[in-house]
Amino acid sequence: MRTTPFLDYPHQNMTSDGLGMSELGRRLQNCLLPLLILIIVLPFSATQAGTIPELMLADIYRQGLDLSQYRVSEKLDGIRARWDGTHLISRGGNVFAAPDWFTKGFPPVPLDGELWMGRGRYEEVSSIVLTQQPHDGWRSIRLMVFDLPAHGGTFAQRVIEMNRFKTESASPYLGIIEQQRVGSEEDLLKLLHRVIDEGGEGLMLHRETALYASGRSQDLLKLKLFTDAEATVIGYRPGKGQFDGLIGSLKVRTDEGVIFFIGSGLRHEERRRPPPLESRVTFRHQGLTENGIPRFPVFLRIRDEEPR
Repeated sequence: MRTTPFLDYPHQNMTSDGLGMSELGRRLQNCLLPLLILIIVLPFSATQAGTIPELMLADIYRQGLDLSQYRVSEKLDGIRARWDGTHLISRGGNVFAAPDWFTKGFPPVPLDGELWMGRGRYEEVSSIVLTQQPHDGWRSIRLMVFDLPAHGGTFAQRVIEMNRFKTESASPYLGIIEQQRVGSEEDLLKLLHRVIDEGGEGLMLHRETALYASGRSQDLLKLKLFTDAEATVIGYRPGKGQFDGLIGSLKVRTDEGVIFFIGSGLRHEERRRPPPLESRVTFRHQGLTENGIPRFPVFLRIRDEEPR
C-alpha cells in the first residue's frame, strides 16, 4: 500500500481564500526555498569571496627602450594582493583572512601590492597568508605597495602619492616599493645583477606617463635573467632508474595550449607526491623553440595564491 505525502492528498482541506492545502504548500515551498539558500550561502560568500580585482599585468622587457621614460623597482616574489579600502583581496577575488590589527591604519583607497616577508621566502608567505583564519603569523608580513589603481593620474603622480602614504601612515605592516630611475641599459643590467646577487628575483619597469589599466600592458615590464611562466598540470610521466616508482616529470599545458613535460627541479618529495592534476605550477625556462615550447624548463613551485 503506497503512502501518499501530505501535500499530494487528492482531497485536502481548503483555506479561507479557496486554496487547496497542496497548492498552499507548494507556494510556501517556492517562497521559502530562496530564503533558505540565502541563509546558507551568505555567511560563506561574505567572508570567502570579493570582487575579482582588475589587475595590471606585466609584459616582458625587450632591449631598445628609452629608459628615461621608466621608473624601475625590484620585483618581489610574494603574493599579489589588492587592498580595496576594507579588505585584502586575492587575484581570484577571495578575501585574505588578515587580522584587523594588520590592516589598521591602511588608507581608505585601493592599493596594489605584494604580501611579502623577504627575499627567497615565498613558501613562508604562502603558508601564512593562505590560511583562512587570522593568526599571529601575519606579524612577519608587510603589504608592499607598488601602485594605486584608482588614483587616475600618471604613474609618476602615483609615485608621489605612494611616498606620501609612506610618511603619513603609522602602520608597521604597510611598505612602499622604492621606484628609481636608471640612466642606461648598462645601468639597468648592473642593477639587475646586484638584486639577483642579493637574493632578489628581478626588476619591474613602469612607464612614468602611463595610467593604470587592467590586463597585460606594455607600460609595465618585468626583467629577469630567466623567464618564469605558469602552466596547468594535466598528467605525469613515470620515473626511471633512481626515480623508479616515483614521478619522472609533469605533463603541463600553458595558457596558450602548448603541452610539454617538466622534469628538472622536482624534489624527491614532489616526485613522491606530485602537484595534483589541474593545479597551477610556476616554472623557469630559457626562451622558446621554433614550435613555441619552453627551452630547458625547470619546476619552481605550485602557484597557489588563493586562501584555503
